[in-house]
Amino acid sequence: MRRFDFFCRYMKKISDSVFYLGISDKERKMFDQLVPLREGTTYNSYLVKGAEKNALIDTMYAPFAAEFLAEIKAADAKIDYIVSNHAEQDHSSLIPALLELFPEAQVLCSAKCAENLKNMLGAKPEKIRVVADKEEVSLGGKTLRFYMAAFAHWPDTMFTYLTEENMLFTCDFFGAHYTSFDLYADNSPALELAAKSYYAEIMMPFASFCRKHLAVAEQINPAMVLPSHGAVYKDPKFIFDLYRKWTSTEVSGKVLIAYVSMYGNTETMARNLEKQLQGLGVCAKAIDLMEANEAEIAEELIDATGFIFGTSCILAGPHPRLVYLAYLISILKPQLKFYSLIGSIGWGGNLLAPIEANLKIPAIQKIESFIVKGAPTGGDLAAMGKFAKTIAAKVAEVSGK
Repeated sequence: MRRFDFFCRYMKKISDSVFYLGISDKERKMFDQLVPLREGTTYNSYLVKGAEKNALIDTMYAPFAAEFLAEIKAADAKIDYIVSNHAEQDHSSLIPALLELFPEAQVLCSAKCAENLKNMLGAKPEKIRVVADKEEVSLGGKTLRFYMAAFAHWPDTMFTYLTEENMLFTCDFFGAHYTSFDLYADNSPALELAAKSYYAEIMMPFASFCRKHLAVAEQINPAMVLPSHGAVYKDPKFIFDLYRKWTSTEVSGKVLIAYVSMYGNTETMARNLEKQLQGLGVCAKAIDLMEANEAEIAEELIDATGFIFGTSCILAGPHPRLVYLAYLISILKPQLKFYSLIGSIGWGGNLLAPIEANLKIPAIQKIESFIVKGAPTGGDLAAMGKFAKTIAAKVAEVSGK
């Protein structure tokens, strides 16, 4: 049975008409069974009160049903509309329970979201009203306007804009797995790191869509951005500036060297290459994959230009973590321009083929591998200087410098 003594419940006033209802799940360690969490996460929901009707924007993650429904009842407000900006269950799970509590309520969502809610939650079609891009719904003195935001990060996503209050509710977009806040963003380095990690793991595969939706958000120019994970931004420029940097197509020139080393040979090569590249003026960073987790790797991938796989040989092939990493890179879709491999083998083997079988990045260029037998000699490390110059030349080429 899940313990509930670790969360903090909130129902906080943002304005006379807008209230934050959220739960801080500080002990959650993994998100989507993939993403490591540094400090847990929050699940945010917002109540908007109009003169005639009330709307609940996004709901809650199912394990917190009792607590959330108690908050709704404590708010003593009839819910006329349930806005589902995105159908993923951490935001939509309690829609059926809320429809039982408020049988006359309607769910407002995109067409794709309606389909997902039916398939995932068994939501009844007659309870769902599909809204169009820029369609408006009046609450009486308060107006909700909807902006379709496909692939931020699912195809069903939309934003909800409260026109009179100039507030933009963006669901996962601009979110962060961050719990060190009271209500509003502190614009701290810790928040920036949490938002960066969130972007890398969830939004980076859809970078081109993110650029488009960022432009829409900036054009709206809201006074507040209210995501469904993390803090409310009273200063949207903070998160807008970060997303502009992370979604940029500008080539940084950074080279990552990610390695697994069984007996120190591959580590020696990785650290030597890192030093030689830095000596050539290249921003290079070596990462021990046995110490780094998926979140840390994803963060480094945001602005990486080149990627070097470093591996020992296990049963005539690469370490499995490198094969997994190739697959992870492929689904995260960073803007890598080239890759290569360094490694040490014993009696023989093929280090590259299993990695390449899982590395699916369109138009990525390949640089010939640098592989030694056994422990790298002084001659091997000297020869690596030529390999480093090849990498540096490729950085200059793709950077246009």
